[in-house]
Amino acid sequence: MAGVRRTLSTIATAGALGAGGAVVWGVGIERHLFTVRRHEVHVLPEGSPSITVMHLSDAHMAPWQQRKQRWIAELAETTQPDLVINTGDNLGHARGLAGIRRAFAPLRGVPGFFVHGSNDVFEPSARNPLRYFTGPSRHAKAAPKLDTAAMDSFFAEDLGWSELDNAAAAVRVAGMRIDGVGVDDAHRDWDDLDVLPGALAALQGRRSADLTLGVTHAPYRRVLDRFVDLGADMVFGGHTHGGQVRIPFASRALVANCDIPLDQARGLSSWGADRVPLNVSAGLGHSIYAPVRFGCRPEASVLVLRARA
Repeated sequence: MAGVRRTLSTIATAGALGAGGAVVWGVGIERHLFTVRRHEVHVLPEGSPSITVMHLSDAHMAPWQQRKQRWIAELAETTQPDLVINTGDNLGHARGLAGIRRAFAPLRGVPGFFVHGSNDVFEPSARNPLRYFTGPSRHAKAAPKLDTAAMDSFFAEDLGWSELDNAAAAVRVAGMRIDGVGVDDAHRDWDDLDVLPGALAALQGRRSADLTLGVTHAPYRRVLDRFVDLGADMVFGGHTHGGQVRIPFASRALVANCDIPLDQARGLSSWGADRVPLNVSAGLGHSIYAPVRFGCRPEASVLVLRARA
């Protein structure tokens, strides 16, 4: 019996050390290991020049996160994108906009589309992480509001991006007209899918775009289906954090905080019978109340869009 007790004690000690090491890695190291997810997607009209798209999401910026701010700014300068897609949850603190300004400054003058996540409107709140395994998260009833108007002014007036919250807009890139159609945060039920056909039709008039993009913060199935129905050539989403904590090298996330299939909670896949390309960013950050990444490094996406064969 003494031998059995010693064996069990050894196993328990090893388990505790392993768990402790995982916590140290996830909290102290991996959440700072920013990475770039790169893809090539053939969605442009035949004969079109290639364009580079930078997809940013879920920065959840706090003013003290200077390493993240520098990394985003340096990536923007080295990548020199032709178009930016921002899928929301930029702010993670009442003073987070100062960090966003520093991080996104090199993108001034680059055309872009953006939508809101709920953390562009309300401050984050502490939650029990185990509840994510029971379904999409709920929200605090009385969270303090953020200065969304100041952020929107920076994006629209300083950077030159177009807001797509339940709206459509067009930009010109490399001689092509690119239409964007998007929704406000579907996780909060702020999406209004009924207005999208009219908004896109009014934008396009008698001439269709060379490329149509669907943009959403939370990639709920109802939103993705509507984008496909509207003829989107490609769709962008965020919100999932890629699961944030994953089994290393597993193809499926443990949670997605929405109803997207768990094997599509991060990276490039396709949606619908027409296999429309779908890029879901695992995001650049995390809530200040859940400062951990494990098996899921913070990321930005750089996608080179090329002509169809």
